[in-house]
Amino acid sequence: MPTIKIPTTLRHYTEGKSDILVEGKNVAEALDSLCQKYPSLKKNFFRKEGLLEASIQIVLNKNLINDLQGNQTPLKENDILRILPTIAGGK
Repeated sequence: MPTIKIPTTLRHYTEGKSDILVEGKNVAEALDSLCQKYPSLKKNFFRKEGLLEASIQIVLNKNLINDLQGNQTPLKENDILRILPTIAGGK
């Protein structure tokens, strides 16, 4: 099963867990699996139309999924997805 790595800033949504095993043949299915386990993530990850928030980047192994096939990027058994919330601020 692929693993999703949860950053420290989002672990309050996952009961403190940093590594979540998920099911899915592609990134979209894996994120859906994650949101089924932790429904409060869905409202923070996705806009109403089901698209991933622009402030969230997903990395598959070492590549941004946007540089691959986006949410339709296929996954293998031992793949690692990392959620990277972008940080904004300053002047």
